[in-house]
Amino acid sequence: MTNNQHPYDRFYASLEPALHSKVEEFEVLGYGKANVERLWTYLTKKKWKKPEVDIKLFQLVSDVLTVKPGEYMSFETVEAYRSPNWFADINEDELNELLHPKKNGK
Repeated sequence: MTNNQHPYDRFYASLEPALHSKVEEFEVLGYGKANVERLWTYLTKKKWKKPEVDIKLFQLVSDVLTVKPGEYMSFETVEAYRSPNWFADINEDELNELLHPKKNGK
């Protein structure tokens, strides 16, 4: 789950089966980069931006199961552009190798 508290975080455990199901659906459709944590982030930041006070679990399950791949991937694309450092997963040696490749094994 995310570090920021969202009013629907209390439903996370109950929604996990639906979240996993949706991620599996995305994988079958060729969207292999989807995962439960990122899907939850999409839902809490975008779909549930304005939480309802008396929301019912069945409504949240429906929201999860009706996420369209295009909506989710658009969100991921925007989030990637907002990322502060595109090279955060590359260590210094890998970055140096990319910037200064060795020529002819030297």
